[in-house]
Amino acid sequence: MKAQLKIAIAATLLLSLPGCRKELCYDHDKHSLACRLQLTPEWEREWERDYGSGWLTAWDAPRFGKEYDDMRPGVAGGLAVYVYDDIDSEHPSVSNEFHIAPEGEMVRVTEGDHRLLIFNDDTHNIIIDDMASLPTARATTRARSRSSYAQYHSDEETVGAPDMLYGHYEPRVRTELSTTVTPYAFTMRPLVYTYLVRYEVVEGLEYIAAARGGMAGMARHVYLTDGHTGDDPATVLYDCIVTSYGVEATVLSFGVPGFPDRYYDRSGWRVPDDNVHYTLNLELLLTTAQSFTLDFDITEQVKNQPRGGVITVSGIRIGGGKPSGDGAFDVNVTEWGPYVDIPLN
Repeated sequence: MKAQLKIAIAATLLLSLPGCRKELCYDHDKHSLACRLQLTPEWEREWERDYGSGWLTAWDAPRFGKEYDDMRPGVAGGLAVYVYDDIDSEHPSVSNEFHIAPEGEMVRVTEGDHRLLIFNDDTHNIIIDDMASLPTARATTRARSRSSYAQYHSDEETVGAPDMLYGHYEPRVRTELSTTVTPYAFTMRPLVYTYLVRYEVVEGLEYIAAARGGMAGMARHVYLTDGHTGDDPATVLYDCIVTSYGVEATVLSFGVPGFPDRYYDRSGWRVPDDNVHYTLNLELLLTTAQSFTLDFDITEQVKNQPRGGVITVSGIRIGGGKPSGDGAFDVNVTEWGPYVDIPLN
């Protein structure tokens, strides 16, 4: 009888200990042994990096018609999280893929060491390539052609402007089986920057019916693990608006080619090579039904603005049926051809 009483008491004590039976517990997943990461992002909403231009302190709001902070990109609508195993391999494999809210979420991973690659997944004009091979994972944009432009810049591929892209890379994070959640806070840094492009017209503004442009020499790709841009140049095509002073465009870009991003991976930086040139294109459709194409050398302006900034060409005159401007080195009469988007699968 005493033995039976001891067994009953022992059973009662066991049932009173912390824990649960999975089939009876609605919250079993919250306190069972697992590897949980609580991903919590912060957003670095920078639209340009200071490499000598000092726009933050020298911003002229009346001239530009907006405050410096008005140029900052917004927070993305969602995040793509790629988890890689075999992190000591040159080509680690993807073990998990998650799509989470921009404010972060908890995700489950396997036990051990992982690499994390995170970027926003709400883009439309960006294509993510080579995700299976982490060192070559990169973002690019869709090719875009403009018949009236290609004949003058056939040496560069023409592309559409990218969407806003943020990224984060973590080369090693360790997870262990636990009943608690491991916090992981990180910063989403920009991989796309903004150029405010200003074409200042001093004569004949009233004759401009429509305008569009192109920025030649920009990077075709950006790599997601360290933020450096690929060596291939491309011309970013964009539409413009006619303003009280001339023509304006807000152009998103990966920046200049072959450039390390010291803000993304702290690897240092360099100014563009002396033999590299950057040009700005302007195509005007006049009220007379004439169409003109002008090109401007903006190499000196880009040298201190490899990651966003303000590009200005001034002194453009439209008179006598032919436009001209300071820094313009080519004027061509063309037909106003359409844009053609070329999808890349």
